This record gives sequence, C-alpha cells and structure tokens, in this order.
Amino acid sequence: MPTLVLASASPARLRTLRTAGLDPLVVVSGVDESVADGLGPRELSAELARLKRDAVAARSDELPVDAVVLGCDSVLEVDGEAHGKPGTAEVAVERWHRMRGRTGVLHTGHAVLDLASGRGEVEVGSTLVRFAEPSDAEIEAYVATGEPLAVAGGFTLEGLGAAFVAGVDGDPHNVVGVSVPLLRVLLARLGHAWPDLWRPRDAEAG
Repeated sequence: MPTLVLASASPARLRTLRTAGLDPLVVVSGVDESVADGLGPRELSAELARLKRDAVAARSDELPVDAVVLGCDSVLEVDGEAHGKPGTAEVAVERWHRMRGRTGVLHTGHAVLDLASGRGEVEVGSTLVRFAEPSDAEIEAYVATGEPLAVAGGFTLEGLGAAFVAGVDGDPHNVVGVSVPLLRVLLARLGHAWPDLWRPRDAEAG
C-alpha cells in the first residue's frame, strides 16, 4: 500500500482526504509562491502545485520508500485575473466588493509523483463559483474573523464563507482545495488503485 504524502499545510485539504478514507503524511513544502508570478490563473495553480510536490519529493531521505507525493495549489480567477490569498484585511474587503454577485473559476492544481517509479502527473481541476451578494457590513464582519485572509480567493466553502457562496458548478471538493475524483484518476495513471490507499478500518475505529 503506497503512502500518500501531502505537501501542504492546508487543514482543509487534510480534512478532505481523511474524510475520503485516506490518512496522508503531511510534509510542508515551504515553497515561495511568488516565484511563479506572471502566469495565468490556471497555469499558476498547476506550476505552484508542481513546485510544492517537487520540493517535498527532493527530501526523499525523509520520506517512506513507497511515498506518493501530492502537491496542490488553488487560485481564483475573476475577469481573467488570478487571486490567491488576500493576506491583509484591506485586500480581502476590496476583493469581496468586486466578487459579490459575480461568478469566478476556482482552479486547483494537482501534482503527484511516485518516488518508487519516478513517474508523475499534473492536472488542474476547475470549478465555477457563484458568489452571493453580501452587504458591506457582512463583508466587514466576515473579514474581521480572519478566515478569508489566508485562503485562495478570500473565501471558504466549508467555513464561515459558505453563506456567501450561492452555488458551485463542478466538484465542490476542488474548491475546498483537493479534488478527490481527480486525485483518484491521477493515482490510477501511476498504477495505484484508490481503495489501496484507504486506511485500515481498525485504525479508523481506534
């Protein structure tokens, strides 16, 4: 059974994978995301995912010999522009004023590498996100919670931001940060059956 290594500090990604029956080893990549500036939103998500994957894979002496490394990165596209993590309250408020009542595309790059075979795959999942129309006061209150500051696009689908998302067209898990159906396909290309990565039921019960 291969060991899935998640090259991400995102608790939402880890939670999604665990809910899907996996128990990944988390190794944070530490990649400087600014190194990929200048790319379009879709390409940016793929490149950052690849960089994160490769940064962790390069530390192979710290990883299990059967490791399959997964790097992910999400970027929101609105009007052709890439929106990553706002970082500051001012940026988050400004973005929400632009996003409300609009539709964006959340791109999540997925990059996997099988250390044993040296084979890798990179794909991008894209999901349409229809934003609701929160009032100025609601935006200010949401940003004040701090939740949107460190997430792609300045919103979450599984947290407080859920009330401000009118709907999605496509895989909702992709918006959370990792598309489980897409990951299954990528792992299959590398020769790994999805059920082989499920954690033992007795471990889950414990």
